Amino acid sequence: MSFLQLATPYGIVKALDLSGIFGGDFASLPYIHRILLENVARRDADRLPSMITALRGWLVSGTSETEIAFHPSRVLMHDTTCVPALVDIAAMRDAIAEAGGDPKSLTPVLPVDVSVDHSIGVDMHGQPRSRAFNMQREMERNSERYRLMKWATTALPGVTVHPPGTGIMHTLNLEQLATVIRLEDRNGETWATPDTLIGTDSHTPMINGIGVLGWGVGGLEAESVFFGFPVTIRLPDVVGVRLTGRLPPGVLSTDLALEVTHLLRRHNVSGEFVEFFGPGVATLSGGDRAVVANMAPEYGASTGYFPIDGRTIEYLRQTGRAAEHCSLVERAARVMGLWFDPEAEPRYTGVIELDLGNVRALLAGPQRPQDKLGLTEAVSALEAAVGRPLGEGFKGIPDGAIAIAAITSCTNTSDQRLLAAAGLVARKANGLGLRPPSWVKTSLAPGSPSAELFLKRSGLLVDLEAIGFGIVGHGCTTCIGNSGPLQPDMAEAIANGTVAAALLSGNRNFPGRVHPSLQFGFLASPPHVVALSMIGKFCRDPLSLKVADTADGSAVRLRDLLPSDEEIDASLRDFSKREDFGQAFDDAAKNEAWLALDASSSPTFPWDENSTYIRRPPFAAVSSANRLGTYAAHPLLVLGDDMTTDHISPAGQISAESYAGRHLVAAGDRPNDLNVYAARRGNWQAMVRGLFDNRTAANLLLGGEPASRTVHAPSMEEGPLWEVAQRYRQEGRSVVIVAGERYGAGSSRDWAAKGVALLGVRAVIARSFERIHRTNLIGMGILPIVIENSMPSLSALDLIEIEATRIRPRCDVRILLRYVAAATAELTGRAAVETEQEAETLLRGGMIPLILDRNLAA
Repeated sequence: MSFLQLATPYGIVKALDLSGIFGGDFASLPYIHRILLENVARRDADRLPSMITALRGWLVSGTSETEIAFHPSRVLMHDTTCVPALVDIAAMRDAIAEAGGDPKSLTPVLPVDVSVDHSIGVDMHGQPRSRAFNMQREMERNSERYRLMKWATTALPGVTVHPPGTGIMHTLNLEQLATVIRLEDRNGETWATPDTLIGTDSHTPMINGIGVLGWGVGGLEAESVFFGFPVTIRLPDVVGVRLTGRLPPGVLSTDLALEVTHLLRRHNVSGEFVEFFGPGVATLSGGDRAVVANMAPEYGASTGYFPIDGRTIEYLRQTGRAAEHCSLVERAARVMGLWFDPEAEPRYTGVIELDLGNVRALLAGPQRPQDKLGLTEAVSALEAAVGRPLGEGFKGIPDGAIAIAAITSCTNTSDQRLLAAAGLVARKANGLGLRPPSWVKTSLAPGSPSAELFLKRSGLLVDLEAIGFGIVGHGCTTCIGNSGPLQPDMAEAIANGTVAAALLSGNRNFPGRVHPSLQFGFLASPPHVVALSMIGKFCRDPLSLKVADTADGSAVRLRDLLPSDEEIDASLRDFSKREDFGQAFDDAAKNEAWLALDASSSPTFPWDENSTYIRRPPFAAVSSANRLGTYAAHPLLVLGDDMTTDHISPAGQISAESYAGRHLVAAGDRPNDLNVYAARRGNWQAMVRGLFDNRTAANLLLGGEPASRTVHAPSMEEGPLWEVAQRYRQEGRSVVIVAGERYGAGSSRDWAAKGVALLGVRAVIARSFERIHRTNLIGMGILPIVIENSMPSLSALDLIEIEATRIRPRCDVRILLRYVAAATAELTGRAAVETEQEAETLLRGGMIPLILDRNLAA
């Protein structure tokens, strides 16, 4: 195999000569394919000839059916995805022990990093002690989950849990974990290899912004990688986005991310890998690129990759990486053929053009991130959504009110430039004595503690705190639905019919995601979140509104609060220090409450039968029958388009009146402190009762009633979804779910598949599936079936006959609709199965039985 020897600050290092390995036309390969080529050449040399043949064929057609095995360098998780994975592993260890095996044999074979960031909520805001209070409440609520994670650090070698307060997993990855090029010992020799990963969060591609190839997977797929399985994928289609020009003054990376999201969804990107190229790429900083890459799931892509170049090295230096390491990254990337050339024109499956000079300041909403709007269009969008003009409101709170204004999420708080812009708006507003109206709940949750050091040194944190945007924690908070209670007057106004929406610098605004009382939300850049919060409502021309007078009587318009590019750059130049990143992380890692937490170190986890947070799941068993076959099934649910994982398995606050809430209260939990669904993912009994607990998830079997309820066909009795599913199971009847377009869009949460599996569902039939949820369904042994046209109307009494005994990738599946009125209709579906590995997983009954089978066989 062709390799090169490099003189580096770390001595002589070997690297694969990818151009020499591939030969002619190497320069035509997308950078993504070059990294995949290196991965196969290094990890699976026997398959290298077929990989090269497939790549040559791909250069001709732009697509391929060839399967490849990808071996990532590491796995990244956060608390709300690691807990269900660790519960699975703990249960699998028990199953192995019960079968006479050694539970310690089930141990990760590669590094696993876990951040503790997702579940923190905004219980307190607008006060100096908000962050300390919220973190204390987090420890009180979640100590049981934290003990499980701490058990993993001793029972599972290679698992590292980064304590609460160290930041959002994607920011942590950017600032601390990513190496871009890593050194690997191979038989006593040091090799330079690309840093690659998978993460159990759909926004894992944020790391693509600095040239690290990684993408999001479900927890079940990550579990398989823990134990030595590769990620088996088709050689991916790669859509090239050619960037030209540069962003105009005042236009920020958030605006670009919203533009790209709208553009790529308009081009029907769905699961493809996306790579950015062209001269415009060189004008974007590493922070800019990370914001755009983060939104990959929102624009339908598996990745949003920016190749390695000088901007990558600049970002590494700015975040405190050693000069020697930066030198290694550049040297290795250049010789391996991974260094970006802005004039290059690689071969792509398709090319989409975007002139950066045409991007403008944007919002997105009011219910989907791909629906871009000009700043003047929010009112019209709200009126179209509610079907009436905005009115007077209630008790002084206007229709179109901003209920929440939050600087939040990995998307926009990982780039200090965006935080600087928000702080400068706050400085101008504070200087004029401006404050948001009382009904607006304001918060700031930077993705990293390093941001706090910058904001303090620059004095901007004082101004942010003065207008209500004090730091409430270093976590996802509002973006993931942990926004806490609304202001009391706002909650009363909504209850009396006032139209209100959230305004956040997040990545998703699905109905009910940010807060169960809010069906509308708008995404915006951090400075626009602060500026618009000053008026507390959405207006037709907000930037023209007069908000104050100067000392000489001149009118101050809202647009006057927005900083210039020069002001932002000066703030960063004067106050951002590279030393902050390591120092802030080290200080945060000394979390005393975490260090004092006691946890078991036994090979198997000590289950507590009275726990309402951690329960051994029934699906982690050695023997599990598969769900394939020829059968007649009742439709358990019939759903429409855009049924997201937020609809299927919510993450927000658990109401005491909900089905899951009543179960937890009966188990002894306090009705006023039931926590969020995301924190209960280790308790299958709570999670199955929370399925489809979203008032906008409509069951068409019941004429659009909430999908948390359905009808039992033999008796025609209505009831909670879980109870009806149990009746079907006891009667030995099969059930399926029917849905529309983009089923499973949104977060990677595997409970949207685990819960459906516990309902006994054998197949989900839809017009299209989002990639991660599709793989999660397969991981639970559920067959996803794509149909070309919408399913005809169905009643609960109708039967759906399916022939699916032996499944192959993309094979046809015969579907016969047998209506209660005796009429029949035949449909041809396609198994949404991409690889032979996925077909084997279905045959074994799911990923967990497959892992157990292989472990016990070994």
